[in-house]
Amino acid sequence: MNLSSLTFQDFYLLAPELTLVLLGFLVLALGLIFPRLYSEALLAVVLIGFAVSLLFATQHWGGEPATAFYGMITVDKFAVGFRCLFIISAGLTVMLSLNSLEEKYLLYSEYFTLIIFATVGMMLMASSAHLLTLFLGLETLSVSLYVLAGFRRTDPKALEASFKYFLLGAFASGFLLYGIALIYGSAGSASLTKLAEAVRQHLSATTASTPASHPDSGLAEWPSLFITGLVLMVIGFGFKIALVPFHAWAPDVYQGAPTPISAFMATGSKAAGFAALLRLLLASNIMTDAMWQQIFWVIAVATMTLGNIIALRQENVKRMLAYSSIAHAGYILIGAIANNENGHAGILFYLLSYTFMNVGAFGVVALLAKSEQEYVNISEYRGLAYRRPFAALAMAIFMFSLSGIPPTAGFLAKFYVFSGAVQAGYIWLVILGVINSMISLYYYLGIVVVMFMQEPEGEKAPVTPLPAVVIALGIAVFATLNLGLFPGQWMDKFQALARSLM
Repeated sequence: MNLSSLTFQDFYLLAPELTLVLLGFLVLALGLIFPRLYSEALLAVVLIGFAVSLLFATQHWGGEPATAFYGMITVDKFAVGFRCLFIISAGLTVMLSLNSLEEKYLLYSEYFTLIIFATVGMMLMASSAHLLTLFLGLETLSVSLYVLAGFRRTDPKALEASFKYFLLGAFASGFLLYGIALIYGSAGSASLTKLAEAVRQHLSATTASTPASHPDSGLAEWPSLFITGLVLMVIGFGFKIALVPFHAWAPDVYQGAPTPISAFMATGSKAAGFAALLRLLLASNIMTDAMWQQIFWVIAVATMTLGNIIALRQENVKRMLAYSSIAHAGYILIGAIANNENGHAGILFYLLSYTFMNVGAFGVVALLAKSEQEYVNISEYRGLAYRRPFAALAMAIFMFSLSGIPPTAGFLAKFYVFSGAVQAGYIWLVILGVINSMISLYYYLGIVVVMFMQEPEGEKAPVTPLPAVVIALGIAVFATLNLGLFPGQWMDKFQALARSLM
């Protein structure tokens, strides 16, 4: 690879990521040069940088798909859409971080820098056209999150969360890297484009030589190294998006990490995992094979059911949202199993909706936090509507959306994903998804009942103005309702993204 042959076009296509890299170094330098710089000033710099990166990202929306850096990066509508999603998630996260509890211990310069570099890793995962680039993006994201999860250095739960996440994440990265090596050894290339071509040629040859009485051959006749590599890579991504049985880390990490970082992991990190998984599934064409369809069918049902059932027993809001996040990963996986345009467009709509409603739910926890404690037990939300009506109303909207009640974004998100599965013939999978959504009503609406239908305990606490957190919650509420009331314009865009991916 001759670096001198790179052109301006290569760097221009990677402009959103390069902008964030420069922003990260700038924020770190500002923190070193001006150690007493106000956190609000750093926040303004970060948000301006995110806006510039978002502007560069949208410049590629209407263009034709292009590759950069010798085919290692691809810029299509799918990558552009996820780039925007990651920037939105990161922007809301840094705004939530200016709350009463976090300002006691956060070193905002280093903290914001890690969030920025984690966002770069996510964007690389969504734009990857090569397995090594995908792995590089995953590690950039993961290493940043390991540190962010343990940023409360004096909190034993935060240190435990960081250590658990690091150990299990290292194992998952090992599975992923070993899977990449096996696929490279079997297919002869780590390029997703060449991998897709090899799979198509193999399937064409297999179909031509297989009698009509044996239609289920296909991928089953690939070398065992290739199949093993795919299994290992799916395990690696399953850990990142918290699919059962690779979910055990999520509740402890979400509970111990700072609340804004829990929101960031539940939204941006999960979306990045699904973006990479979708590219792998389509390149390897495994969702056309009956055996793989059955495997993912079982994983989706187990993920939905286990996440919802265990969430019923949770008294801690952050742990409840962690198990809820596991269940939502199962719902989103239904769109991947459908393997059609509506299913993939439904995934994109779901991830955008989930970003706003989940960041919003964690944002209410951040808003209520005081400098000496964080309100995370459901019992502490008793009578919240009488004490903090805005926070209670916002939390109710997010709970309605997460449970899938119209006219919120969560209802339409599930509707589109389930519609794609029905179109593909997965009727029973959709029925089980609907049953799981009904189960989730109990613990989501339970919080609403506690806030609005129970008397508050103790005296009314003084309200601490938190402009950045309130603005972030306002954006999340508006987006959750807007996506639910006016979904058509968004689905048109997401169907274009799905066609770009397919």
